[in-house]
Amino acid sequence: MNIGELAKSSGVNAKLIRHYESIGLIAKAARSESGYRQYSDTDVHMLRFVKRCRSLGFSMKEIKKLISLWKNQARASSEVKNLAQAHITQLEEKIIELQAVVDTLKTLAKSCRGNNRPDCPILEDLQK
Repeated sequence: MNIGELAKSSGVNAKLIRHYESIGLIAKAARSESGYRQYSDTDVHMLRFVKRCRSLGFSMKEIKKLISLWKNQARASSEVKNLAQAHITQLEEKIIELQAVVDTLKTLAKSCRGNNRPDCPILEDLQK
C-alpha cells in the first residue's frame, strides 16, 4: 500500500509517518521501482500502536522502548509495567502542577473586576 492508504488505515497522517521514519521510530519503508514508499499490514499495526501510545501521553523515547518490548517476545512483562507505572507517576505530577496553575488563575480572575477600567490584577501579577 502507498503512504496515503497507510495513513487512512492507521489514522496517522502522511507527514507524521514520514517524520516517524526520519527519527527511526518506525522502519524505513520499502521502495517501489519508481521510488514510491510501499507499506504492509505490519506497518499499519505499528502505526496504530504508536498512535495509541501517543494518545496516552508517552514520550517518543518511551514509545521506542515500548516498541522494543512489544517486538521482543522474550520480554518480561514487569519491564512494561514498570515503564507504565513511571509514566503514571509523571502524569500525576503534571496533574498536580496543572491544578496549581488553574487555582492561581481562578484566584487572579476573581480579583479582577472585569469592568471598563484599565487596572487589572491579572496583568499586574503577570508582570512579576
